[in-house]
Amino acid sequence: MTNGNEGHGGGGDPGQGGGNPGQGGGGGNDHALTIIVEGTPHEWTKNEITYDEVVTLEVPDYAQHPEITYSVTYKKGQGNKPESDLVKGESVKVKDGMIFNVSETGQS
Repeated sequence: MTNGNEGHGGGGDPGQGGGNPGQGGGGGNDHALTIIVEGTPHEWTKNEITYDEVVTLEVPDYAQHPEITYSVTYKKGQGNKPESDLVKGESVKVKDGMIFNVSETGQS
């Protein structure tokens, strides 16, 4: 027989422990960084950003136009590679205040 004390234990706030939406498996930062894409600030919560993600921030319908290619460069990057090009299929570690430039290069 029990005296009505069942159900005590395992307390914890429901809904606690969720990460930011879209934070995927690449390990996210504890807080959002600000990156600049073509002069527009964007909050970014992942440790890295891919070529496709940078282009999509500047050209939201990028995925619908695979025939158009873009040149992506960045400045104020991490460590020993503070400036470089970012090409399709690659990613780069992000840093707060990092600047990306995206320009259309034509058809592939």
